[in-house]
Amino acid sequence: MNKVKTAVIGAAGYTGAELIRLLVHHPACELVCLHSNSQKGKRVDEVHGDLLGDCDLRFTDVVLTSGLDAVFLCLPHGEAATFLESHSFPESTVLIDLSTDFRDESAGFVYGLPEVNTKKISKAKRIANPGCFATGIQLALAPAIKQGWVQGQVHVTGITGSTGAGKSLTETSHFSYRTSNVSVYKLFTHQHLTEIKQTFQQLNPKVNPEILFVPYRGNFTRGIWITAYFPFSGTQEEALEAYSQFYAGSAFTHISSKELDLKQVVNTNKCLLYLQVEKGQLVVYSALDNLLKGASGQAVQNFNLAFGLDEKMGLNLKSIAF
Repeated sequence: MNKVKTAVIGAAGYTGAELIRLLVHHPACELVCLHSNSQKGKRVDEVHGDLLGDCDLRFTDVVLTSGLDAVFLCLPHGEAATFLESHSFPESTVLIDLSTDFRDESAGFVYGLPEVNTKKISKAKRIANPGCFATGIQLALAPAIKQGWVQGQVHVTGITGSTGAGKSLTETSHFSYRTSNVSVYKLFTHQHLTEIKQTFQQLNPKVNPEILFVPYRGNFTRGIWITAYFPFSGTQEEALEAYSQFYAGSAFTHISSKELDLKQVVNTNKCLLYLQVEKGQLVVYSALDNLLKGASGQAVQNFNLAFGLDEKMGLNLKSIAF
């Protein structure tokens, strides 16, 4: 097998570190460039200690623009578009961006939610990886949107681990703030709502629900838990049938017959769903790892699709369980 020559731009952060962890053992990938301006010259395992014995590459501030088959962009939101203005890659190079910059499918990018856009991703050279909250909410509601069940308002709450805020410390991400604490932020205005509505319009142009999303900062490091509910006149069996059919071909999204807990998905590329019909509402719980299915794992899933590989390649990961 000819391996895919791959670079990671912005490889010193959380999503960059997770990508290296996944790609260094990916049977179809050859990591040839790990870019970081802040860590240039350092061995990767000096910065990401979990990679000791797995990767002996060094970070570089030199950007390769030729000789690459794939490039992952792990830059802060707003910087990927600027980066591509000053660095031109061949049209044949697959670019996968993990920021918000191209999720509106501008500049020739395809929105990389595999459960909805598998065919488009498999033909794409420019892929915009979905946001973490966006992934959890879309997978919780996509079958219901497709069925036209969601009319008017849908209520959504979501809690995320501290790694969702990135590696740079802020007042609300450091240990002393997060520990033994929970707080709300961006009430009803979260930036991921735009891409969520875009997907819902694609699934069913006849519905345009108002998404009342309450995001919480959690006092744990990784994982996302979503609870979404809306009025529903059907039965539990009807809901399960629709969701099971929608995700029948999905590699990583599964319907659970039992109540979930967050540790089932941490350190995996899975999204697990659980459904309940109570008091005239369909309640959907969604759980995923914000750094994997919500970021780097989904990026590798898109990488696999773009290169015609087994969708699960390099992603057969075990949850921590306890």
